[in-house]
Amino acid sequence: MAKQHTYSLTIQWTGNSGNGTNGYHSYERSHSILIDGKEEIKASSDPAFLGDKTKPNPEELLLASISSCHMLWFLHLCSDKGIIVTDYIDQPIGTMVIAKDGSGKFTDVILKPLVTAKDNPSPEILNDLHTQANKMCFIANSVNFPVRHRGKVVGSM
Repeated sequence: MAKQHTYSLTIQWTGNSGNGTNGYHSYERSHSILIDGKEEIKASSDPAFLGDKTKPNPEELLLASISSCHMLWFLHLCSDKGIIVTDYIDQPIGTMVIAKDGSGKFTDVILKPLVTAKDNPSPEILNDLHTQANKMCFIANSVNFPVRHRGKVVGSM
């Protein structure tokens, strides 16, 4: 039997300005993401949809989830191979397309990890580990659009 993990959290809308959803422009998109035992995440919608630009939005959180899942798998695989990573930074880009009816969807995500590792492992080995990480990533396996990577390597530190 396959292992199963269940996740739960609470989303609480905090944007009632006094009149509820009396009109599209009458309420804030602010909300809190509450996970037991963890810090509250204050979020909103994208500013294009009347959100607060100072708070993360669901689209950014999806992109962050994909990027962090990939990174954690990549680090795991490097550790298994004896490759010592000393720094990792990613600046992913996600593309979302809005349909005429206002619905939308992501069409792809490109991860752009910059990896620093001891003993200068070859870019080919690291690229292969990125490919494996992409195949193992729970989040990338759960979305219906391609998640690609364009990794770069920095010399050892």
